[in-house]
Amino acid sequence: MTASPASPASPQRVDGRTARSERTRNAIVDAHLQLIREGDLRPTAERIAKQAGVSLRALWSHFSDLEALFAASGERVLRQAAESHRPVSTKLPLPERIDAYTKQRSRLLEQLAPNSKASALKEPFSETLQHYRRAHMARARDELATLFAPEIDGDEGLLNAMTAVSMSGTWNTWRETMNLSVAASRAALARTLTALLTPA
Repeated sequence: MTASPASPASPQRVDGRTARSERTRNAIVDAHLQLIREGDLRPTAERIAKQAGVSLRALWSHFSDLEALFAASGERVLRQAAESHRPVSTKLPLPERIDAYTKQRSRLLEQLAPNSKASALKEPFSETLQHYRRAHMARARDELATLFAPEIDGDEGLLNAMTAVSMSGTWNTWRETMNLSVAASRAALARTLTALLTPA
């Protein structure tokens, strides 16, 4: 008996449409982040659609506005950061913990630098970008609180200071304003954390 062809509402066809929609959505997010990495810190919807190889209509059918696209891109960046993160052992001596932390942190901050600069331009006007900035800061703060718990010993002021120097704003000052190399910027971060964590 010959099987009847799949109906328009069949699960296979619905699944196919869903997969195509997801590919298009991912392509738009990829394009947005790629343009930022290439130095286009304020890409327009038209440029994003062109980079993604889709129509402007397709872009707006997947994202109701640029805030929705910012949200999807922010989620992607945070997920990639989480996937690349490797916890540093809390059992290491303090100098080794600082060394391992600053190596990993400098790689992450360098990776996030284009997105950080792009976000800074739009953040005052975007609740979505403000949310992802706070989420990134909370993750950094939690990591510091766990890794250096014995030295911090509940000192919120110390943790605040450590969080501030470990964020992209300080990193961008070293890299962009002071024109330091990655190695010199990491050394500055390590020296600052060492000074903060070493008793007088």
